[in-house]
Amino acid sequence: MIQRIQSLFLFFALIITGSLFFLNMAELVNTSESYALIYKGVISIEETSSTAMPALALNILLVLAVAITAITIFMYKKRILQIRLCALNMGLHAGLSVMIFYFGKTAAKELLAELSFNWPLILPLVSLILIFLSLRAIGKDEALVRSLNRIR
Repeated sequence: MIQRIQSLFLFFALIITGSLFFLNMAELVNTSESYALIYKGVISIEETSSTAMPALALNILLVLAVAITAITIFMYKKRILQIRLCALNMGLHAGLSVMIFYFGKTAAKELLAELSFNWPLILPLVSLILIFLSLRAIGKDEALVRSLNRIR
């Protein structure tokens, strides 16, 4: 059911991960320009239409993480599949954190800029913890259902 605790954990993880579409993950300052790392890549702050360094892999990973989190919420009748999707989603969120860090460091090296990560860097880790908590709750539900089936 949607009102179960694991669905709430997954919903909060969905909101937190989805907020990365609207936040700057890092700022890069060069002697002549300022850049921001967003989900599309590294963009110039002064000229919002120009992309200094595209990050297609980061974009795809973020879209996949959000989509799988949304799908996992509505798979409440198939708990085993929901557990597997949560495990996959945990890997995607860990990869998302690494990818944000990697693109920030690579862009700083290429643009000869000073890098400073913003607080949204920890959001995939918070989502990872919430997904882990939902995974545990789904596992407890599955164990309860199996124990009740054994009694019959």
